[in-house]
Amino acid sequence: MSATILTLTPPPADAVDPSVDHGIQAIVAGASTAETCNTELAAGPWDFDRRPGYGPGSSMGDVIPVGSPRQGELPAEYRTAGEDELHARIRAAKQTLGSRVVVLGHFYQREEVVTHADYVGDSFQLANAALEHPDAEAIVFCGVHFMAETADLLSRPEQAVILPNLAAGCSMADMASIDEVEECWEQLADVYGDLEAPDADGRVPVIPVTYMNSSAAIKGFVGRHGGIVCTSSNARTVLEWAFARGRRVLFFPDQHLGRNTAKAMGVPIAQMPMWNPRKPLGGSTPAELADARVILWHGFCSVHRRFTVDQIDKARAEHPGVRVIVHPECPMAVVDAADEAGSTDYIRKAIAAATEPTTFAIGTEINLVQRLAAQYPQHRIFCLDPVVCPCSTMYRIHPGYLAWVLERLVAGEVVNRITVPADVADPARVALERMLAAKP
Repeated sequence: MSATILTLTPPPADAVDPSVDHGIQAIVAGASTAETCNTELAAGPWDFDRRPGYGPGSSMGDVIPVGSPRQGELPAEYRTAGEDELHARIRAAKQTLGSRVVVLGHFYQREEVVTHADYVGDSFQLANAALEHPDAEAIVFCGVHFMAETADLLSRPEQAVILPNLAAGCSMADMASIDEVEECWEQLADVYGDLEAPDADGRVPVIPVTYMNSSAAIKGFVGRHGGIVCTSSNARTVLEWAFARGRRVLFFPDQHLGRNTAKAMGVPIAQMPMWNPRKPLGGSTPAELADARVILWHGFCSVHRRFTVDQIDKARAEHPGVRVIVHPECPMAVVDAADEAGSTDYIRKAIAAATEPTTFAIGTEINLVQRLAAQYPQHRIFCLDPVVCPCSTMYRIHPGYLAWVLERLVAGEVVNRITVPADVADPARVALERMLAAKP
């Protein structure tokens, strides 16, 4: 799975503007009748760096863990610079650094950042892209914290992985802390007995599976306990791998990806109890856990939880023949009501492969949807959610931060380096290697 190499050819003058930020600015200025979930999105993210919370956007209502990384003050020259100046400074710094740096941009990043990325993709694709540049001194990961951690796990020790804004975390990843998962594991041992003891068929009581959207500490836990990492692209293959080795699966942190994938494999909903870490035995009875095939962690993506069946019904009523594609992090009812469900890369490829003009209603993060609408003007492409509400944490990466970290590299200084401790990194790599070996 390789990342997309971004072409920087400017769009035609009459093309859709791929910039979500431009749209939000127009809403706030009264030049657009569209709606946004929070007008504070028009401000620079540095306005929120000192505040607790994830910031405005889809995760603004989520509870952030105590001690989450905070970003120091961005120098005023980057906060006050205009868009054109920041673009010029980023281009100049990249030209000076040359092959010493590689810039990675996630599909959900704002257009003003993606335009400077050497590679664009999902978290797994971008981690692989980092591997393709072993000689680069620095990897600037324009995404969120767990993605930079994964790049650090897979890159060479002497390479510096940089996250432009340390406050760019992930509310879903934060919903499964290492302490909560360790406590869950101990409670499951009380129910199932020795979790490392295989039965007559050679299968252990439970195999832990974590989504890529999790901390390095969680990946390390999975690696230590015979488990594996999955992506939204290979979740089914990974569950098949796990079922061959265990009677049941503990899947975290995203309940929806686990439920949707297992349901498609024929696992009954009744055999997928939810584990709420704030309740004894996760809120289930010993009998329910004994009968379980997949134990789902009580986590979710706040971006994809915004999509509803009513939005799909409205799209079908207003656009007969519309093709509805949603991400598997959406709730089960939304996935069931859609025509297709797939990863961000699946969505991108499905649109690219459409040979006839088509109307697409897409259920995923607005930055990707807007970019696809600009890239494929022969189609009508719109987001199922009419309210402009980007990922709170992805939106914390701004060209000002990118210019800052690149210009510090030019000056010989590495800032915002992400490093995973060896005692966590070693087992986490084991879990990632198992994922890499589990080909769809």
